[in-house]
Amino acid sequence: MTLSSNEHWSLSINPEDSAALIIVPGGDWRLKNSLPDTDSIRAYLNEHPDQQSLTFNSQLITHWDTGFCTFLISVIELSKTSGIKTDLSGLPEGVRRLLALATAVPEVKDTGRKPQSAGSLEKIGQFVIDLLRGMPEALHFLGEATLAFIQFLKGKAQYRRSDFFLIIQDVGPRALPIVTLISFLVGLILAYMGAVQLQQFGAQIFIADLVGIGMVREMAALMTGIIMAGRSGAAFAAQLGTMQVNEEIDALKTLGISPMEHLVLPRMLALIMMVPLLTLYGSIVGMIAGLIIAVTAFEVTAFEYYNQTLRALDMRHVLVGLSKASVYGVLIAYSGCLRGMQCGRSASAVGEATTSAVVTSIVLIVIAASVLTVIFQSLGI
Repeated sequence: MTLSSNEHWSLSINPEDSAALIIVPGGDWRLKNSLPDTDSIRAYLNEHPDQQSLTFNSQLITHWDTGFCTFLISVIELSKTSGIKTDLSGLPEGVRRLLALATAVPEVKDTGRKPQSAGSLEKIGQFVIDLLRGMPEALHFLGEATLAFIQFLKGKAQYRRSDFFLIIQDVGPRALPIVTLISFLVGLILAYMGAVQLQQFGAQIFIADLVGIGMVREMAALMTGIIMAGRSGAAFAAQLGTMQVNEEIDALKTLGISPMEHLVLPRMLALIMMVPLLTLYGSIVGMIAGLIIAVTAFEVTAFEYYNQTLRALDMRHVLVGLSKASVYGVLIAYSGCLRGMQCGRSASAVGEATTSAVVTSIVLIVIAASVLTVIFQSLGI
């Protein structure tokens, strides 16, 4: 028995079961046509709450697209609200597949509640947990890097020499401008601040001692390490992290190429080689800045400054500074490559890895600087 109809569908009762409602769609069900709504079905169900099932008979449909699926979803939701069982077996197979995909993931509704921020104690606990979880992975990475370095000493490491020299060029010569600027300004600050105090005793000549020893032993290596941490360490983390996102590292493993030897080893070697050289260069630039301040502001001749610098410095100070720079280079390379290899598989993970690499490098550099200074002073070096 037909209850309602229009140009697109008709609503009827199953003659064998009066509690079963049948929807018979027909004609062209495409979005370009004016498709009907479900108001008639809703009105009928409100008037007849005894209906128990809803079925479809789609034999009269000539064309359909997502407009038909949208109509069916509305009908299905309406039947669920009314507590009516829906049978989709009378629909075309393609329609049933689309409906299964559309209803596979339930709609996420906004509860309106703001997420609660973690307390201070919870943040400290989470930090400790993350630290304990990350230590085994960091030690494992250190072991793999050591094995890769041993392979390099044996001449069996798998890496491209051309890539190695390109990395050296990037972390070495291309870093000279920023190292020059920072080292010059640090030397200038050391000279000026020290000279203001020394001038009270007429000891401006000792500006050369202050700047020379300060730059060679501590400041040149420390500032170069921080610069390289923000420049090269972050770049290494971003490069390796992007490779993780693009699954390039997985491809290397599939080809039987060790990512540690092919990617990490050249970067670590380049920084270990270049940071001491940049430190030596930064020491010279800082002493030149001290010379300029002493000559222009405190009536010290260039010849006096040069001779005093030679008397103050010896190879012991130079070796201390270069040894610290070598340690900083190892820490920067280790932190940058570690965070890059630990990167997740999303764009945001690359940014987090880059930030973590810089923070880790700087923290390790400061800790190493403190420990090495205490050790050298204890040994009288």
